Amino acid sequence: MNSRLFPKFLHGLAAAAAIAVLPVVHADETCFSPYMAKITGQEDFMYVWTLGVQGMGDEQDKLVTVDVRPGSKTYGKIIHSLSVGGRNEAHHSGFSDDRRFLWAGGLDTSTIFIFDVHTDPAQPKLVKTLTDFVVDTKGVVGPHTFYALPGRMLITGLSNSQDHGGRTGMAEYTNEGEFITSHWMPTDDNLQGAVKTGNIADGYGYDIRAMPRLNVMFTSSFTGWNNYMMDLGKMMADPETMKRFGNSVVMWDLHTRKPLKIFDVPGAPLEIRCAWDEKHDYCFTTTALTSKIFLIHRDEKGDWQSKPVADIGDASKIPLPVDISISADDTRLWVNTWNDGMARLFDISDPHAPKEIYSLKIGEQVNMVSQSWDGKRVYFTSSLLASWDKKTGPEGDLQYLKAYDWDGKALKPTFSINFVAEKLGRPHQMTAGAYALFGLAPQENAPAFAGQP
Repeated sequence: MNSRLFPKFLHGLAAAAAIAVLPVVHADETCFSPYMAKITGQEDFMYVWTLGVQGMGDEQDKLVTVDVRPGSKTYGKIIHSLSVGGRNEAHHSGFSDDRRFLWAGGLDTSTIFIFDVHTDPAQPKLVKTLTDFVVDTKGVVGPHTFYALPGRMLITGLSNSQDHGGRTGMAEYTNEGEFITSHWMPTDDNLQGAVKTGNIADGYGYDIRAMPRLNVMFTSSFTGWNNYMMDLGKMMADPETMKRFGNSVVMWDLHTRKPLKIFDVPGAPLEIRCAWDEKHDYCFTTTALTSKIFLIHRDEKGDWQSKPVADIGDASKIPLPVDISISADDTRLWVNTWNDGMARLFDISDPHAPKEIYSLKIGEQVNMVSQSWDGKRVYFTSSLLASWDKKTGPEGDLQYLKAYDWDGKALKPTFSINFVAEKLGRPHQMTAGAYALFGLAPQENAPAFAGQP
């Protein structure tokens, strides 16, 4: 089946055989697992996983629902907010393969929250809370990426319970929230059969993406609890602390979950985004500390390689690349840089030589980017980590959700929500919802939102 038609075939199915991947990750339609149904038309809602802030509103982490239906009476407005109790360092989220449930995690407490987003997509419900992640995995800390597999959820960690450093692993759960097994990242003292293509096998983790047709998946690396829960200024002033960042990408056998190759990717590679086209055997990642785009690709001999292919801004100014998003036709790559608040668009028609073709300052800081499957709508949120976020900035440009239309030449603003003014907290990751995914008819009027106390 033609890869461009395949997402329509996936639409509405609980699980499916897949093609080859923007994250959320993780954050948008072009980022999601290929085992999932895709919204190839207009999304109805954006679910924003939001960090609670002490002294702001109810101070709790929450899932915030925003109406993004053009023409709706509540377009660009918050229509629902569901607090989960406490502050857990809300970070990333991801749908189950049938898209009926949204899993979301807290990096600090390692608590996982599972929301029902199919019974009433406009008003998600918290149906299960998992508190034994560290115990079940025998020490993995900080659930990060939630990646859908058929009937299962694969979750990457960022740290471990022994020293709270970057050594970590992954966990598998059933869609019902039952723990299955864990997989630890390969290290120099335990390569687990993997081959080092460079000098590094650090055992760090962060994101994950799979290419089912090639039976491979890739994980990137970041840093441990000691760093991501530390004040950013204090951390960057400590040379020893700055050494505790990951510098590797690991290729795995998708079916057996066994590591195959370890690539040197210096500078903390974060989100991984793989090409969708069945003829494109490559993925991209960006490095937070060295500000580069790396290409992980299969060469003419069928061997996988890694190499830097482009610079992102001026590395000496520490722009700090964060989230990235690949277009559905594999021709464009959005790259956000948190520290300068910029969104940059790269032409990746030649994946070996990306070229920046557009840029726009989104806010005082910017983190996640989410684009629609047709590439016509792009969304941005602001928060990176509670300990790293900037404390001051222009009104509405510090903690926000911003939406734009993309006309092929420039971003045109459509709406902006100031999460500070709404007393909601720090918005992190976005995921899109739609009535049509579950055979439901759109409601005429969205429920009223009472706001935060």
